Amino acid sequence: MTFAVLLLVLGGFLLGGAWSIWRADHDTKGRTGPQVAVAAVLLIAAVLATASGVLRLV
Repeated sequence: MTFAVLLLVLGGFLLGGAWSIWRADHDTKGRTGPQVAVAAVLLIAAVLATASGVLRLV
């Protein structure tokens, strides 16, 4: 397994974590501020890891 593939897998896990946090909203209150912040940070990290993996493959 090369480092590029490892980065792509890591990006997928981070994207799944961001999606999981985004879906876990409260029935009456909706999403909280920290929940949106963590989801955004995970999404940015997922995009960076995936882009790095793709660039290392090229």
